[in-house]
Amino acid sequence: MELLCAFLLDAAIGDPAWLPHPVIQMGHLINLLEKHLRRQNAAKTNQLVSGAVLVLLVLAATYGSSKLLLFTADWLHKYLGLLVNVVLLASTLAARGLQEAAERIVTPLRAGDLPAARYAVGLVVSRDTDELTETEVARAAVETVAENTVDGVTAPLFYALLGGAPLALLYKAVNTMDSMLGHKNERYLYFGRVAAKLDDLANWLPARLTVPAMLLAAALLRLDVKAALLAVRRDSRRHPSPNSGYSEAVAAGALNVTLGGENKYYGSSSRRPLLWPEGRTTAAHDIAAVTKLMRLTSAIFLVFGLIIRAIILTLI
Repeated sequence: MELLCAFLLDAAIGDPAWLPHPVIQMGHLINLLEKHLRRQNAAKTNQLVSGAVLVLLVLAATYGSSKLLLFTADWLHKYLGLLVNVVLLASTLAARGLQEAAERIVTPLRAGDLPAARYAVGLVVSRDTDELTETEVARAAVETVAENTVDGVTAPLFYALLGGAPLALLYKAVNTMDSMLGHKNERYLYFGRVAAKLDDLANWLPARLTVPAMLLAAALLRLDVKAALLAVRRDSRRHPSPNSGYSEAVAAGALNVTLGGENKYYGSSSRRPLLWPEGRTTAAHDIAAVTKLMRLTSAIFLVFGLIIRAIILTLI
C-alpha cells in the first residue's frame, strides 16, 4: 500500500523544491568523501581501493540513516512512520520529473525555438548540445526518457518491492555514485570504476524485467510491438551500456525511430551503434510518445510487481 501511495504521490507532485530530497544529500556526501579520499596522480590500485571505500561508506550511510529515520518516525507514531515511508519511497521515483523534463524540451522545439530546446535538453544529457539540430535534440530527449525508464522508475520500484524504502534508497545511492563518478576519463577511470560496475550489476535484472512491461505498454498505446520486439532482440546488445540498450531498443522499435549515432562529449565525437536503423529520424512528437510509454510502463511494472509479491507472500 505504501509503495502504491508513493507512486501516486510522485505522479501528482514529483519532486517539489520544499520537499527534502535524499539524492541531493547523497550528492553532498559523495562530494565530501571524494575530496578526502581521491588523491591526484595516485597509483591505479590506490584509486580503485579509495573508490571502493567511498562506495561502502555511502551505502552504509544511506541504508543506516534510512532505517534509523523510519524506526524513529514509527516509534513516535505509526502514522508518522507510514508518512515518512511513503515520502522516502516517492523520493526514489522520477516518473513525474522525467515527464516535466520532456515537456520543457518539446515545448520550445514545437515553437521553433531551437536554442531554448538545446538548453533544456542540455540539463538532462551529458553530450554537447550547442550545435544540435531539431532532430538531434528530439533524439537526445527520446533516448534520455527511454533509458531513465529503468534508472528513474522501474529499478527503484523493483528494489522497493524487494526491500522497501531502505533498499530503494540504496539503489538510488548506487545510481547517484555512477552518475557522479562513473566517467571514463582520467579523473574517474579508476576511482569511479567500482561505482560504475556496481551500477551495471544493480540495473541488470530490472532492465530486462522492464522489457515485457514496456512491450505491453506499447501494445496498449497501439505502437509497433512487432518492431519493438525485433529491435530489443537484435539491437539491445549493441548499446555500449550492458543495460540501457534494452529500454532504448524497445522505444526505438515501438516508435519506429532510429536511436544512437554520433554524439559529441566535451568537443570529442563519439559514435554509438544504431538502434532500429530502419526507423525514421526523431521528431518533437516522439518525445511526447516516449513519455506516455514511460508512464504506462511504470504503472504496469508496479501493478504486476505488487501482484507477484502478494502471491509470493501468500505462498510463504
